[in-house]
Amino acid sequence: MFKLYKKLRPVDWILLVVLVGLTVLQVYCTMTLADFVQDIIKSITFLGYKNNPAGLPAELMPLYNALGDWSNFTAESLGALGITGESAEMLLSIAGTTTGDIWYHGGMMLLVAAGSMLCQISVGLIASFVSSNHSANIRSAIYKKVDGFSIFEREKFSTPSLITRTTNDVQQVQMANILMLRMAVAAPITAIWAVCKIQAASMQLTIATAVAVVLLIIFLMLLMIFVMPKFKIMQKLVDGLNGVSRENLTGLRVVRAYNAEEYQEKKFGEANEKITKTQLFTSRMMSLLSPIMMLIMNGITLAIYWLGATLINAGELDLATMTAFTMLASQIIMSFMMLMFMFVLMPRAQVSASRINQVLETKSSIAEPETDAERTEEGTLEFKNVSFAYPDSELPVIKNISFKAQKGDTVAFIGSTGSGKSTLVNLVPRFFDVTEGQILVDGADVKTIKQKTLRKLIGYVPQKGVLFTGTVRENIAFGNPEISNDEVVAAAKAAEADGFIMQMEKGYDSEISQGGKNVSGGQKQRLSIARAVAVKPEFFIFDDSFSALDYKTDKKVRENLKKVAEGATKLIVAQRIGTIMDANRIVVLDKGEAVGIGTHKDLLESCEVYREIALSQLSKEELGI
Repeated sequence: MFKLYKKLRPVDWILLVVLVGLTVLQVYCTMTLADFVQDIIKSITFLGYKNNPAGLPAELMPLYNALGDWSNFTAESLGALGITGESAEMLLSIAGTTTGDIWYHGGMMLLVAAGSMLCQISVGLIASFVSSNHSANIRSAIYKKVDGFSIFEREKFSTPSLITRTTNDVQQVQMANILMLRMAVAAPITAIWAVCKIQAASMQLTIATAVAVVLLIIFLMLLMIFVMPKFKIMQKLVDGLNGVSRENLTGLRVVRAYNAEEYQEKKFGEANEKITKTQLFTSRMMSLLSPIMMLIMNGITLAIYWLGATLINAGELDLATMTAFTMLASQIIMSFMMLMFMFVLMPRAQVSASRINQVLETKSSIAEPETDAERTEEGTLEFKNVSFAYPDSELPVIKNISFKAQKGDTVAFIGSTGSGKSTLVNLVPRFFDVTEGQILVDGADVKTIKQKTLRKLIGYVPQKGVLFTGTVRENIAFGNPEISNDEVVAAAKAAEADGFIMQMEKGYDSEISQGGKNVSGGQKQRLSIARAVAVKPEFFIFDDSFSALDYKTDKKVRENLKKVAEGATKLIVAQRIGTIMDANRIVVLDKGEAVGIGTHKDLLESCEVYREIALSQLSKEELGI
């Protein structure tokens, strides 16, 4: 957890120094309050003796009768009678006590109590401010880190787990930080200070307090032994619950289509029951904390009163000292309680901190070069003996692929499901890194180009159209927010999206809901294509991006792209032969291998796999064979 404190800002460290100073001042006020309580009780008692001498202790009455009046009580007169030591000091204190002493000590009590209150409020505000900003910095660090992960790292942690780590885990750390900043300094200072003050008062009362502290520590240690293991598995259970919830919400239509609501409810119920049982156990154990604390607090108070009364009767203690001792003993018990309570909460926060550090310390498999390599060409893309295998897989997904595309070329990829088409094109923007071989963009290895620079060259249209919350205009201008409205409209027209956009209530200012749920699949794809066109890239990557379009719209979009992206190099993953027949080069994939590379006409003659795919979709007459 302490590793996360690297995220504190310089101003936070300054505030922490101020917090420590205010905490020491608050403890000083609390300890001084006990002194003033003792003083005011003595003043009230002595004033009572002064106004009613008959109430004096029996051993002091002869001395009072010898001098007759309080005004006669001086150090010299008492010395003349042979009265010295504690008796003389007490008589002089009684003789000098006035009503003003009570007002003074009472006023000082209010003053130090107010000072303690202001210090506590200030400490609470500083702790909240520092903890909140620290948590914000951690969340930003996690977000930035995850944003730089390759797809492999994201799949390693899973989306529900990353969401939990960014939200729930950070919240646990924040709560622990607030408690620690308020308790970690105050509790030990208060305990040590109070112990030093009470040792001089009464050994018997000190032993009683020590027994109470030992009982408290034993109870809290037993509590930690039972609760800590449950805290450690709590966050994993939260991950599981989030995963089930997300899966159900994402696939809600499929769940309803197959009447699988009860099945999904059962899965959710099992995950919910596990976390509920764990939370109930920890809550029940933690619920013992308050009554046991109160029992120990009340027990030590009763013990002090009982022992104190006995000592007062024996003349070994006075009421003022016993009252002050009771306050100090309460402070000691409270301090140990705060410390142990903090130690009880720390395991859960430590688990959360460990999960956060796992994300922050994970190195992305995509290494970023320090500087951009010089690009000696323009619009060229070359695969040199490229092979790729997923980190957890023994077999390669892509095997020894080689081809080169010149500026303005269209290269298409076709093959059966699972042949590696999408994986191949995803290697270009470095969503993954090749296992063997090289990918050259504009004559430079993609590994030597900064990711931001590389991706500025690419207009990427994923297989599944992804839209973001905002307006239609904002979604089209997502990759280039500075473009003009005319350019936004031009990009939409190129993607055949202008027609349905203008039919929407507010046109280009119409809102897109989260995930684009208020538009159809084909509309999503056309908006995704428009977004790629808007960045005016050197390279287009269409990862099966025309699958949701009808043949008429597909044809129009491809015709438009020839005009608006004439000089751009295009990579197209497709299932339809009709989409790629005009490509300059077609790469036919089968089980990750290129079984054919050439034009449509050449492959019909030389590649059996391509011929089978073509004949399964079009007739011989349509294919011209």
